[in-house]
Amino acid sequence: MSRGRRVNGLAVAGLTAIVSGFSVFVNSYAVHSVTEPSVFTTAKNMVAFLLLAAGTLAARGWRRARTGAAAAHWTEVAAPTPASGHARLTPAHWAGLAYVGVVGGGVAFVLFFDGLARTTATPAAFLRDTLVIWVVVIAVAFKRERVTAWNVGAVALLVVGEVALAHGIGHLALDSGNLLVLASSVLWAVEAVIARRLLADVAPATLSMVRMGVGAAALLAYLAATGALGALFSLGASQFGWVVLTGCFLAGYVGTWMTALSRARALDVTSVLVASALVTALLQAAAGNESLGPQVLGLCLIAAGTAVVVRAVPRAETA
Repeated sequence: MSRGRRVNGLAVAGLTAIVSGFSVFVNSYAVHSVTEPSVFTTAKNMVAFLLLAAGTLAARGWRRARTGAAAAHWTEVAAPTPASGHARLTPAHWAGLAYVGVVGGGVAFVLFFDGLARTTATPAAFLRDTLVIWVVVIAVAFKRERVTAWNVGAVALLVVGEVALAHGIGHLALDSGNLLVLASSVLWAVEAVIARRLLADVAPATLSMVRMGVGAAALLAYLAATGALGALFSLGASQFGWVVLTGCFLAGYVGTWMTALSRARALDVTSVLVASALVTALLQAAAGNESLGPQVLGLCLIAAGTAVVVRAVPRAETA
């Protein structure tokens, strides 16, 4: 992979971090609008899928109108490429797609939001951001990716920064809520590595729709099994407004996340994603919810770690 493409991928990951930072801030208000976390998750995932599908169809229509429907059809049928999302899929591809859809887009969301309902925001945010650690472990152990000293330094800065933001880890109890959030982070880390592999043959837009479409179907099945399906169709106007708003952020997050993974390593992309904590902290401070003073050290370490990730790209290419 060229250095330019990886740098471009990190730039898109930076956009993902910004979207994620805003999303976390908005969700901190929205999650209280719906009593049942799984209902809220299902509703906003459905909105995200519809937005991604509409965006993909609009983009295809614009592309066909620009190049000519006949020429576009011939190009896609006669010379399928990974970028067009028409590569031949093997059983391994289908297994990976099933994981991304059912687990990444469904099970992990249920675990995270159910865990969040049982714990507080600070430990949940820290455990969610351990995603980068699990990606490092999986990428090195199973994919044999090269990890340089720059990568190790970046991850160390990011983790220490997160610990500082969480005011230490002594208060992290092994209760059911924290364990559920931790489990969701591990599942999402596996998904990131699998998605990175799939994106060699599947277009980011296609994988994004699979994640949210299959995930929404899995969540609907979960609501039906738990008897909470009726609550999904009885949301009030205010609740529906929060669902649409958070669904928009989720669609933007997934779309940019998959695009970033298609252009850079999962390790680099997830490292940049930790910078979303900077955005959320600034928004919380602007809203008067939290003071930046106690968070300065952690935020500076995360900013430094993100800078090292970017610096590591040319170093990795040289190696």
